[in-house]
Amino acid sequence: MRLALVRHPDSQGQAAAGVEVELTWPTRATLALTYVVSGDVSGLLLPPPAPSARTDELWRHTCLEAFVGEVGKPGYYEINLAPSGQWAAYRFSAYREAMRPALEVADPGITLVAAADHFTLSGRLSFESAPDLAPAAWRLALTAVIEQTDGAKSYWALAHPPGRADFHHDAGFTHLITAAERA
Repeated sequence: MRLALVRHPDSQGQAAAGVEVELTWPTRATLALTYVVSGDVSGLLLPPPAPSARTDELWRHTCLEAFVGEVGKPGYYEINLAPSGQWAAYRFSAYREAMRPALEVADPGITLVAAADHFTLSGRLSFESAPDLAPAAWRLALTAVIEQTDGAKSYWALAHPPGRADFHHDAGFTHLITAAERA
């Protein structure tokens, strides 16, 4: 399944022309994501490769994200995937509340392939040991922060709430995944 993200109206810069995300389910508790960012890749700020490691504040630069929660519950996970290969995983009890590292989420094994007119970033998110995600239906928000070489940033999501870009807002959790889809 492939989903297109929408550019936030307050975004700056034009180097990124579009963002799409392909979803697959290798296992019932694993979400495989492939982000395809199209546009003038030479105008985008992609960090150099780094050792795969949990790293905070990746969202300050080019970062592709997934927010995953159980339908009907306020808690959720935030996963950050950087083109450098660095990543982060956090748990929240509700909207921006009680943020803590999600140590139960394993290294997503990020891969990056860049061409002149697009780059592709892939990762696998395993929620096998996630206590806040039952085998019930999940709600999903997919987002991207794309930084240009001149510092301008564009913000992409499945949907945006009114006002400033806010990837944690419930309005962005628009994609529902049933347990049957993950089987």
